[in-house]
Amino acid sequence: MLNMGPSPCSLLLLGLILVQAIYASPAVSVGLTRRHDDRAGLSGHRRRPRPGFSCDLYRGSWVEDESYPLYRYSSCPLIDPEFNCQLYGRPDSSYLRYRWKPAGCDLPRFNGVDFLWRMRGKSVMFVGDSLGRNQWESLVCMLNAAAPRSPTQFIRGDPLSTYKFLEYGVSISFHRAPYLVDIDVVRGKRILRLDDISVNSKMWRGVDVLSFNSGHWWTHKGSMQGWDYMREGGAYHADMDRLVAFQKGLTTWANWVDRNVDRAKTKVFLQSISPTHYNPTEWSAPVSRNCYGETAPASGRNYSGAYPEQMRVVRGVVRAMGSPAYLLDITALSELRKDGHPSVYSGELSPEQRASPDRSSDCSHWCLPGLPDTWNQLFYTALLF
Repeated sequence: MLNMGPSPCSLLLLGLILVQAIYASPAVSVGLTRRHDDRAGLSGHRRRPRPGFSCDLYRGSWVEDESYPLYRYSSCPLIDPEFNCQLYGRPDSSYLRYRWKPAGCDLPRFNGVDFLWRMRGKSVMFVGDSLGRNQWESLVCMLNAAAPRSPTQFIRGDPLSTYKFLEYGVSISFHRAPYLVDIDVVRGKRILRLDDISVNSKMWRGVDVLSFNSGHWWTHKGSMQGWDYMREGGAYHADMDRLVAFQKGLTTWANWVDRNVDRAKTKVFLQSISPTHYNPTEWSAPVSRNCYGETAPASGRNYSGAYPEQMRVVRGVVRAMGSPAYLLDITALSELRKDGHPSVYSGELSPEQRASPDRSSDCSHWCLPGLPDTWNQLFYTALLF
Protein backbone atom coordinates (compact mmCIF):
# COMPACT_ATOMS: atom_id res chain seq x y z
CA MET A 1 0.00 0.00 0.00
CA LEU A 2 1.08 3.54 -0.66
CA ASN A 3 1.35 5.76 2.38
CA MET A 4 -1.06 8.43 1.22
CA GLY A 5 -2.29 9.82 4.53
CA PRO A 6 -5.81 10.45 5.84
CA SER A 7 -8.61 12.19 4.00
CA PRO A 8 -9.65 15.61 5.25
CA CYS A 9 -13.23 14.45 5.18
CA SER A 10 -13.59 12.28 8.28
CA LEU A 11 -17.16 11.22 7.57
CA LEU A 12 -16.25 9.97 4.09
CA LEU A 13 -13.19 8.13 5.38
CA LEU A 14 -15.25 6.50 8.14
CA GLY A 15 -17.72 5.31 5.51
CA LEU A 16 -14.95 3.86 3.37
CA ILE A 17 -13.47 2.07 6.38
CA LEU A 18 -16.85 0.54 7.18
CA VAL A 19 -17.22 -0.92 3.69
CA GLN A 20 -13.65 -2.15 3.52
CA ALA A 21 -14.61 -5.51 4.96
CA ILE A 22 -16.61 -6.52 1.89
CA TYR A 23 -13.82 -6.21 -0.65
CA ALA A 24 -11.56 -8.88 -2.01
CA SER A 25 -7.81 -8.72 -1.72
CA PRO A 26 -5.92 -7.36 -4.73
CA ALA A 27 -3.75 -10.47 -4.67
CA VAL A 28 -3.60 -11.99 -8.15
CA SER A 29 -3.51 -15.61 -9.21
CA VAL A 30 -3.90 -16.28 -12.94
CA GLY A 31 -4.27 -19.27 -15.21
CA LEU A 32 -3.46 -20.16 -18.82
CA THR A 33 -6.50 -22.22 -19.77
CA ARG A 34 -9.24 -20.53 -21.75
CA ARG A 35 -12.71 -21.33 -20.46
CA HIS A 36 -16.05 -19.55 -20.47
CA ASP A 37 -15.62 -18.86 -16.74
CA ASP A 38 -12.57 -16.70 -17.50
CA ARG A 39 -14.92 -13.74 -18.03
CA ALA A 40 -15.84 -13.80 -14.34
CA GLY A 41 -12.25 -14.29 -13.27
CA LEU A 42 -13.05 -17.82 -12.10
CA SER A 43 -10.43 -19.94 -13.88
CA GLY A 44 -7.19 -19.65 -11.98
CA HIS A 45 -7.76 -15.94 -11.40
CA ARG A 46 -10.08 -16.12 -8.39
CA ARG A 47 -9.03 -13.33 -6.08
CA ARG A 48 -7.99 -14.64 -2.70
CA PRO A 49 -10.41 -12.98 -0.28
CA ARG A 50 -9.28 -11.78 3.09
CA PRO A 51 -10.48 -14.08 5.88
CA GLY A 52 -14.26 -13.82 6.06
CA PHE A 53 -14.69 -11.79 2.83
CA SER A 54 -15.81 -13.11 -0.54
CA CYS A 55 -16.75 -10.22 -2.88
CA ASP A 56 -15.28 -10.29 -6.40
CA LEU A 57 -15.34 -6.70 -7.69
CA TYR A 58 -15.20 -7.83 -11.32
CA ARG A 59 -18.24 -10.10 -11.30
CA GLY A 60 -21.65 -8.47 -11.31
CA SER A 61 -24.04 -6.51 -13.50
CA TRP A 62 -24.85 -3.02 -14.74
CA VAL A 63 -27.67 -1.14 -13.02
CA GLU A 64 -29.27 2.16 -13.89
CA ASP A 65 -28.33 5.05 -11.60
CA GLU A 66 -29.68 8.54 -12.17
CA SER A 67 -26.81 10.08 -10.17
CA TYR A 68 -24.47 9.26 -13.07
CA PRO A 69 -22.46 10.44 -14.98
CA LEU A 70 -19.80 11.68 -12.56
CA TYR A 71 -18.98 14.71 -14.77
CA ARG A 72 -20.15 16.44 -17.93
CA TYR A 73 -18.15 16.54 -21.12
CA SER A 74 -18.50 20.33 -21.26
CA SER A 75 -16.76 20.75 -17.89
CA CYS A 76 -13.73 18.56 -18.66
CA PRO A 77 -10.67 20.28 -20.17
CA LEU A 78 -9.25 17.07 -21.60
CA ILE A 79 -11.40 14.86 -23.85
CA ASP A 80 -9.97 14.03 -27.26
CA PRO A 81 -12.42 14.37 -30.17
CA GLU A 82 -12.51 10.61 -30.78
CA PHE A 83 -13.97 10.04 -27.28
CA ASN A 84 -16.24 13.10 -27.03
CA CYS A 85 -19.48 11.50 -28.19
CA GLN A 86 -21.94 14.05 -26.79
CA LEU A 87 -20.06 16.96 -28.33
CA TYR A 88 -20.11 15.27 -31.73
CA GLY A 89 -23.80 14.58 -31.85
CA ARG A 90 -24.63 11.34 -30.08
CA PRO A 91 -28.41 11.73 -29.64
CA ASP A 92 -28.99 9.32 -26.72
CA SER A 93 -27.71 9.65 -23.17
CA SER A 94 -28.96 6.54 -21.34
CA TYR A 95 -25.51 4.91 -21.72
CA LEU A 96 -24.19 7.54 -19.30
CA ARG A 97 -26.37 6.37 -16.43
CA TYR A 98 -25.16 2.87 -15.68
CA ARG A 99 -23.26 1.89 -12.55
CA TRP A 100 -21.28 -1.32 -12.08
CA LYS A 101 -22.74 -3.41 -9.25
CA PRO A 102 -20.50 -6.31 -8.09
CA ALA A 103 -22.38 -9.38 -6.92
CA GLY A 104 -22.56 -9.27 -3.15
CA CYS A 105 -21.18 -5.79 -2.47
CA ASP A 106 -21.01 -2.19 -3.67
CA LEU A 107 -18.08 -0.20 -4.98
CA PRO A 108 -17.32 2.91 -2.94
CA ARG A 109 -18.37 5.93 -4.94
CA PHE A 110 -15.41 7.69 -6.51
CA ASN A 111 -14.30 10.68 -4.44
CA GLY A 112 -11.84 12.84 -6.32
CA VAL A 113 -10.84 15.06 -3.40
CA ASP A 114 -10.09 11.97 -1.32
CA PHE A 115 -8.02 10.57 -4.21
CA LEU A 116 -6.01 13.79 -4.48
CA TRP A 117 -5.37 13.95 -0.74
CA ARG A 118 -4.26 10.34 -0.59
CA MET A 119 -2.00 10.82 -3.61
CA ARG A 120 -0.63 14.24 -2.62
CA GLY A 121 2.97 14.70 -3.66
CA LYS A 122 2.83 11.58 -5.85
CA SER A 123 2.67 10.65 -9.50
CA VAL A 124 0.38 8.34 -11.49
CA MET A 125 1.24 7.26 -15.03
CA PHE A 126 -0.82 5.34 -17.57
CA VAL A 127 1.34 3.60 -20.17
CA GLY A 128 0.14 1.95 -23.36
CA ASP A 129 -2.12 2.56 -26.32
CA SER A 130 -5.22 4.70 -26.93
CA LEU A 131 -7.24 2.61 -24.46
CA GLY A 132 -4.79 3.75 -21.80
CA ARG A 133 -5.28 7.30 -23.01
CA ASN A 134 -9.04 6.73 -22.76
CA GLN A 135 -8.63 5.84 -19.06
CA TRP A 136 -6.13 8.64 -18.38
CA GLU A 137 -8.47 11.30 -19.76
CA SER A 138 -11.36 9.80 -17.80
CA LEU A 139 -9.42 10.09 -14.53
CA VAL A 140 -8.42 13.69 -15.27
CA CYS A 141 -12.08 14.52 -15.95
CA MET A 142 -13.22 12.87 -12.72
CA LEU A 143 -10.61 14.68 -10.63
CA ASN A 144 -11.23 18.01 -12.32
CA ALA A 145 -14.96 17.69 -11.57
CA ALA A 146 -14.18 16.97 -7.91
CA ALA A 147 -11.81 19.93 -7.52
CA PRO A 148 -12.91 22.42 -10.20
CA ARG A 149 -11.27 25.45 -8.56
CA SER A 150 -7.96 23.78 -7.83
CA PRO A 151 -5.10 25.21 -9.95
CA THR A 152 -3.85 22.86 -12.65
CA GLN A 153 -1.21 22.65 -15.34
CA PHE A 154 -1.44 20.64 -18.55
CA ILE A 155 1.67 19.72 -20.50
CA ARG A 156 0.73 18.01 -23.77
CA GLY A 157 3.50 16.13 -25.54
CA ASP A 158 4.30 13.06 -27.57
CA PRO A 159 4.88 10.45 -26.29
CA LEU A 160 4.34 11.91 -22.77
CA SER A 161 1.53 14.18 -21.58
CA THR A 162 0.98 15.26 -17.96
CA TYR A 163 -1.88 16.91 -16.10
CA LYS A 164 -0.91 18.36 -12.72
CA PHE A 165 -3.09 19.31 -9.76
CA LEU A 166 -0.72 21.89 -8.33
CA GLU A 167 -2.40 22.39 -4.94
CA TYR A 168 -1.92 18.71 -4.14
CA GLY A 169 1.36 18.10 -5.96
CA VAL A 170 -0.29 15.28 -7.93
CA SER A 171 0.62 14.49 -11.53
CA ILE A 172 -1.48 12.24 -13.78
CA SER A 173 0.42 11.29 -16.95
CA PHE A 174 0.00 9.25 -20.10
CA HIS A 175 2.96 7.71 -21.91
CA ARG A 176 2.10 6.48 -25.38
CA ALA A 177 3.82 3.12 -25.85
CA PRO A 178 1.34 0.80 -27.59
CA TYR A 179 3.60 -2.26 -27.51
CA LEU A 180 5.32 -1.33 -24.20
CA VAL A 181 8.58 -2.65 -25.71
CA ASP A 182 10.77 -0.37 -27.86
CA ILE A 183 10.56 0.43 -31.56
CA ASP A 184 13.75 1.49 -33.37
CA VAL A 185 14.00 3.03 -36.83
CA VAL A 186 16.87 1.58 -38.88
CA ARG A 187 17.39 2.74 -42.47
CA GLY A 188 13.80 3.93 -42.59
CA LYS A 189 12.37 0.66 -41.28
CA ARG A 190 10.51 0.36 -37.96
CA ILE A 191 11.91 -2.46 -35.86
CA LEU A 192 9.75 -3.81 -33.03
CA ARG A 193 12.19 -5.01 -30.35
CA LEU A 194 10.47 -7.93 -28.64
CA ASP A 195 13.23 -8.26 -26.05
CA ASP A 196 14.18 -4.61 -25.43
CA ILE A 197 12.34 -2.07 -23.30
CA SER A 198 15.27 0.11 -22.24
CA VAL A 199 14.15 3.32 -24.01
CA ASN A 200 10.49 3.37 -22.99
CA SER A 201 11.21 2.30 -19.40
CA LYS A 202 13.31 5.40 -18.74
CA MET A 203 10.06 7.36 -18.42
CA TRP A 204 8.64 5.00 -15.79
CA ARG A 205 11.35 5.27 -13.18
CA GLY A 206 10.40 7.05 -9.96
CA VAL A 207 6.64 7.00 -10.66
CA ASP A 208 4.51 6.07 -7.64
CA VAL A 209 1.63 4.34 -9.47
CA LEU A 210 2.11 2.73 -12.89
CA SER A 211 -0.84 1.40 -14.90
CA PHE A 212 0.02 -0.46 -18.12
CA ASN A 213 -2.05 -1.73 -21.01
CA SER A 214 -1.28 -3.34 -24.36
CA GLY A 215 -2.81 -5.80 -26.79
CA HIS A 216 -4.74 -4.18 -29.63
CA TRP A 217 -1.81 -2.93 -31.68
CA TRP A 218 -0.28 -6.41 -31.80
CA THR A 219 -3.11 -7.57 -34.08
CA HIS A 220 -3.04 -4.71 -36.61
CA LYS A 221 -2.05 -5.50 -40.17
CA GLY A 222 -1.70 -3.60 -43.42
CA SER A 223 -1.68 0.18 -43.09
CA MET A 224 -2.52 -0.09 -39.36
CA GLN A 225 0.56 -2.16 -38.56
CA GLY A 226 3.00 -0.13 -36.48
CA TRP A 227 6.22 -1.93 -37.45
CA ASP A 228 8.04 -3.29 -40.50
CA TYR A 229 10.08 -6.03 -38.82
CA MET A 230 10.21 -7.74 -35.46
CA ARG A 231 13.55 -8.40 -33.82
CA GLU A 232 14.40 -10.83 -31.06
CA GLY A 233 18.05 -11.21 -30.18
CA GLY A 234 19.90 -11.03 -33.49
CA ALA A 235 17.04 -12.45 -35.57
CA TYR A 236 14.65 -10.40 -37.69
CA HIS A 237 11.13 -11.54 -38.56
CA ALA A 238 8.82 -10.19 -41.26
CA ASP A 239 5.97 -11.58 -39.15
CA MET A 240 5.08 -14.28 -36.63
CA ASP A 241 2.03 -15.54 -34.79
CA ARG A 242 0.71 -12.37 -33.17
CA LEU A 243 -0.18 -14.05 -29.86
CA VAL A 244 3.35 -15.41 -29.67
CA ALA A 245 4.77 -11.95 -30.38
CA PHE A 246 2.49 -10.41 -27.75
CA GLN A 247 3.59 -13.01 -25.20
CA LYS A 248 7.26 -12.28 -25.91
CA GLY A 249 6.80 -8.52 -25.64
CA LEU A 250 4.68 -8.69 -22.49
CA THR A 251 7.19 -11.05 -20.89
CA THR A 252 9.93 -8.47 -21.56
CA TRP A 253 7.77 -5.91 -19.73
CA ALA A 254 7.11 -8.31 -16.80
CA ASN A 255 10.82 -9.07 -16.44
CA TRP A 256 11.59 -5.34 -16.36
CA VAL A 257 9.02 -4.80 -13.60
CA ASP A 258 10.39 -7.66 -11.52
CA ARG A 259 13.98 -6.46 -11.85
CA ASN A 260 13.59 -2.71 -11.63
CA VAL A 261 10.49 -1.71 -9.65
CA ASP A 262 10.60 -1.49 -5.85
CA ARG A 263 7.12 -2.75 -5.07
CA ALA A 264 7.31 -1.31 -1.55
CA LYS A 265 7.36 2.15 -3.16
CA THR A 266 5.54 1.71 -6.47
CA LYS A 267 2.13 0.20 -7.17
CA VAL A 268 1.95 -1.60 -10.55
CA PHE A 269 -1.26 -2.32 -12.46
CA LEU A 270 -1.86 -4.15 -15.71
CA GLN A 271 -5.19 -3.52 -17.38
CA SER A 272 -6.75 -6.56 -19.05
CA ILE A 273 -7.89 -6.50 -22.69
CA SER A 274 -10.58 -3.97 -23.55
CA PRO A 275 -13.16 -5.73 -25.78
CA THR A 276 -14.51 -4.57 -29.14
CA HIS A 277 -18.08 -4.87 -30.44
CA TYR A 278 -17.98 -5.25 -34.22
CA ASN A 279 -19.98 -8.50 -34.41
CA PRO A 280 -23.63 -8.01 -33.35
CA THR A 281 -24.34 -11.75 -33.42
CA GLU A 282 -22.39 -11.85 -30.16
CA TRP A 283 -25.26 -10.07 -28.42
CA SER A 284 -28.09 -11.55 -30.53
CA ALA A 285 -28.68 -8.54 -32.77
CA PRO A 286 -28.19 -9.89 -36.31
CA VAL A 287 -29.98 -6.91 -37.88
CA SER A 288 -27.16 -4.56 -36.84
CA ARG A 289 -23.73 -4.44 -38.45
CA ASN A 290 -21.74 -3.30 -35.37
CA CYS A 291 -22.13 -1.22 -32.19
CA TYR A 292 -23.85 1.65 -34.04
CA GLY A 293 -27.29 2.36 -32.58
CA GLU A 294 -26.75 0.33 -29.40
CA THR A 295 -28.12 2.25 -26.40
CA ALA A 296 -28.11 -0.25 -23.51
CA PRO A 297 -25.77 -2.90 -22.09
CA ALA A 298 -26.15 -6.57 -22.93
CA SER A 299 -28.55 -8.16 -20.49
CA GLY A 300 -27.51 -10.43 -17.66
CA ARG A 301 -24.08 -11.05 -16.19
CA ASN A 302 -22.49 -13.13 -18.95
CA TYR A 303 -21.58 -12.11 -22.48
CA SER A 304 -22.19 -14.73 -25.17
CA GLY A 305 -19.50 -13.54 -27.59
CA ALA A 306 -15.87 -14.50 -28.01
CA TYR A 307 -13.51 -13.89 -25.12
CA PRO A 308 -10.32 -12.10 -26.25
CA GLU A 309 -7.59 -14.63 -27.08
CA GLN A 310 -4.99 -12.22 -25.70
CA MET A 311 -6.28 -12.77 -22.18
CA ARG A 312 -4.56 -16.18 -22.13
CA VAL A 313 -1.29 -14.32 -22.65
CA VAL A 314 -2.07 -11.65 -20.05
CA ARG A 315 -2.98 -14.17 -17.36
CA GLY A 316 -0.01 -16.39 -18.08
CA VAL A 317 2.53 -13.58 -18.02
CA VAL A 318 1.16 -12.07 -14.80
CA ARG A 319 1.12 -15.47 -13.13
CA ALA A 320 4.80 -15.98 -13.98
CA MET A 321 5.91 -12.67 -12.44
CA GLY A 322 7.97 -12.79 -9.27
CA SER A 323 5.71 -10.13 -7.77
CA PRO A 324 2.52 -10.07 -9.88
CA ALA A 325 1.09 -6.78 -11.06
CA TYR A 326 -2.45 -6.04 -9.92
CA LEU A 327 -4.64 -7.17 -12.83
CA LEU A 328 -7.36 -4.58 -13.37
CA ASP A 329 -9.65 -7.17 -14.90
CA ILE A 330 -12.09 -5.00 -16.85
CA THR A 331 -12.66 -7.40 -19.78
CA ALA A 332 -15.81 -9.25 -18.74
CA LEU A 333 -17.66 -6.22 -17.35
CA SER A 334 -16.72 -4.18 -20.43
CA GLU A 335 -17.94 -6.90 -22.81
CA LEU A 336 -21.47 -6.16 -21.62
CA ARG A 337 -21.18 -2.49 -22.65
CA LYS A 338 -21.90 -2.71 -26.37
CA ASP A 339 -23.58 0.68 -25.95
CA GLY A 340 -20.49 2.54 -24.74
CA HIS A 341 -18.50 3.06 -27.95
CA PRO A 342 -18.29 6.26 -30.02
CA SER A 343 -19.50 4.47 -33.20
CA VAL A 344 -19.87 7.44 -35.61
CA TYR A 345 -20.01 10.14 -32.93
CA SER A 346 -16.32 10.93 -33.09
CA GLY A 347 -14.58 14.15 -34.02
CA GLU A 348 -12.07 12.05 -35.95
CA LEU A 349 -14.65 11.23 -38.64
CA SER A 350 -15.66 13.27 -41.66
CA PRO A 351 -19.37 13.91 -42.44
CA GLU A 352 -19.12 11.30 -45.19
CA GLN A 353 -17.76 8.72 -42.78
CA ARG A 354 -20.48 9.47 -40.22
CA ALA A 355 -23.04 8.81 -42.93
CA SER A 356 -21.64 5.27 -43.36
CA PRO A 357 -21.84 3.60 -39.91
CA ASP A 358 -21.46 0.13 -41.42
CA ARG A 359 -17.91 0.98 -42.48
CA SER A 360 -16.83 3.80 -40.15
CA SER A 361 -18.08 3.02 -36.65
CA ASP A 362 -15.50 3.02 -33.87
CA CYS A 363 -16.44 0.04 -31.71
CA SER A 364 -13.05 -0.15 -29.98
CA HIS A 365 -12.71 3.06 -27.97
CA TRP A 366 -15.17 4.36 -25.39
CA CYS A 367 -17.18 7.54 -24.99
CA LEU A 368 -16.30 9.99 -22.21
CA PRO A 369 -18.10 10.28 -19.87
CA GLY A 370 -18.63 6.54 -20.01
CA LEU A 371 -17.21 3.12 -19.30
CA PRO A 372 -13.59 4.15 -18.48
CA ASP A 373 -15.01 6.04 -15.50
CA THR A 374 -15.89 2.64 -14.03
CA TRP A 375 -12.37 1.39 -14.77
CA ASN A 376 -11.11 4.29 -12.67
CA GLN A 377 -13.62 3.60 -9.91
CA LEU A 378 -12.13 0.10 -9.70
CA PHE A 379 -8.62 1.60 -9.89
CA TYR A 380 -9.48 3.92 -6.99
CA THR A 381 -10.87 1.02 -4.97
CA ALA A 382 -7.69 -1.00 -5.53
CA LEU A 383 -5.60 1.91 -4.29
CA LEU A 384 -7.81 2.29 -1.21
CA PHE A 385 -7.67 -1.32 -0.14
